[in-house]
Amino acid sequence: MGSELIYRGHETQLASDSYSPKPVKPWASVTRAVRYMLREQRLLFVLVGIAVATLVFTVFPASRAAHGPHLHSTTPLLDSIPYFPIETQNKFSYAHRLGFGSGNPTGKIPLGLKRKGLRIVVTGGAGFVGSHLVDRLIARGDSVIVVDNFFTGRKENVMHHFGNPNFELIRHDVVEPLLLEVDQIYHLACPASPVHYKFNPVKTIKTNVVGTLNMLGLAKRVGARFLLTSTSEVYGDPLQHPQKETYWGNVNPIGVRSCYDEGKRTAETLTMDYHRGAGVEVRIARIFNTYGPRMCIDDGRVVSNFVAQALRKEPLTVYGDGKQTRSFQYVSDLVEGLMRLMEGEHVGPFNLGNPGEFTMLELAEVVQETIDPNAKIEFRPNTEDDPHKRKPDISRAKELLGWQPKVSLRKGLPLMVSDFRQRIFGDHKVGSTTTTTNDSSS
Repeated sequence: MGSELIYRGHETQLASDSYSPKPVKPWASVTRAVRYMLREQRLLFVLVGIAVATLVFTVFPASRAAHGPHLHSTTPLLDSIPYFPIETQNKFSYAHRLGFGSGNPTGKIPLGLKRKGLRIVVTGGAGFVGSHLVDRLIARGDSVIVVDNFFTGRKENVMHHFGNPNFELIRHDVVEPLLLEVDQIYHLACPASPVHYKFNPVKTIKTNVVGTLNMLGLAKRVGARFLLTSTSEVYGDPLQHPQKETYWGNVNPIGVRSCYDEGKRTAETLTMDYHRGAGVEVRIARIFNTYGPRMCIDDGRVVSNFVAQALRKEPLTVYGDGKQTRSFQYVSDLVEGLMRLMEGEHVGPFNLGNPGEFTMLELAEVVQETIDPNAKIEFRPNTEDDPHKRKPDISRAKELLGWQPKVSLRKGLPLMVSDFRQRIFGDHKVGSTTTTTNDSSS
C-alpha cells in the first residue's frame, strides 16, 4: 500500500516539472515595432527622410524634362505601301535600343561623336552580293558575322577580312536554327541563278521557307531588324511593264522555276506575318538582275555567260530570239540600296534595279564592244518559263530611300570583265577585287 502511494506521488511530481510555453500575447509584434520606433527619436529621422526624398523627386524630374523632352521620342515607322498595316511598328524604338539616333530623327551623328558600330549577321555573306555588302559594313565600322554553307559562296570572296577582329565566318546552313546576339540581319542566303536553284529544287524552297523562318525567329528573339532580299522573280512573266511593287505577279506555281519564284513569295509572306503578328522590324528588297566582280563564272546568268564565253573565244549563246528584255544594275548600286533600306524607316517591298532596259541581243553587242568585236552569236531554244520582259519601276525607292543606280552598263561591265579575266586565266590575287557589287543573293 505504501509503495503504491509513493509511486503516485512521484508521478505527480513529474507532471508538475513538465514545460509549457507562455501564451502568445495579441499584437506583440506591433507593440514591439512601435516601441522600437519611439526609442531614440527614430520616428523623427524617418519623417525627415521622407520629406527629403519627396523634395528631390519633385524638383529634379521637372528640370530634366525641361532640358530634353525629346530623348525618348521615336519617329514612327511608316510603311512604304499603303495596304501594309502599321499597328505594330511603334512597339519598338530601334534607334533608341541600339544606342544612337533616338534623339536625332535625321539619323545623323552629331559632330565630334563617333557612330556606334553594330553587330550584323549576313546570311549568304560569302556569295556574290553578300561579300560586297560585307565589305561596305566592315568599312563602316560594324562587326559582321557571315553565315554561309558555301554552296554558291566562296571563301575567296571574304578572305581579305580574315584576321580582322570585326569579322567572323560561320559555316552553317540556315535551314538549321542558329543562336546569335545581333542588331541587324541581312538575309541573302539562297542560290539565285537558274543553274543552281534548279540543281536541288526541294533544297531551294526549304532554304527560302525554313531558312527564312529560322532567321525571322532569331530576329524576334533578340529584337534585331531583319532585311529579306527577295527577287524580281516574284513577278514571274509579268503582264505589267514596268513592274511596280503593287503588282502581284504572274507566276507558274508548278513550273521548273517555281522553287525559287514561289519560295521567295512565301518568304515575303512570312516576313510580313512576323512583322504584323510579332512586331519584328522588317525590310523587303526585290532585287533585279545584277552583275559585277565575284559573280560565279558559270552560273547560267546571261551577263556572266556572255562575259565568260567572250573571254574564252566561244560563241555567245542567246536563248530564243534574243528579244527578251532585262535590266542590269551594277553591284555597288545594289549594296547602297540595301543599306539605305535597312537604315530607313520604310518596310517595303522596294524594287532595287536599274531601269535601263536591254534586249539579249543588245547586251551581246555591248559585250562584243567591250571584249571581242569578232565574237559570234549562237541561238538556242529558249528555256521554260523564261520571262519575256523585266524592268523595275524604282519611283518608290527614289522618293522614300533617295536611291537610284549610278553605274551604267557600259561603265560597270569593264570592271566585271577585268575580274573574270583574272579568275579565268589564273592571274589574280585572292580578295583583290574589292569593288562593291550587287546581285540577288548568295
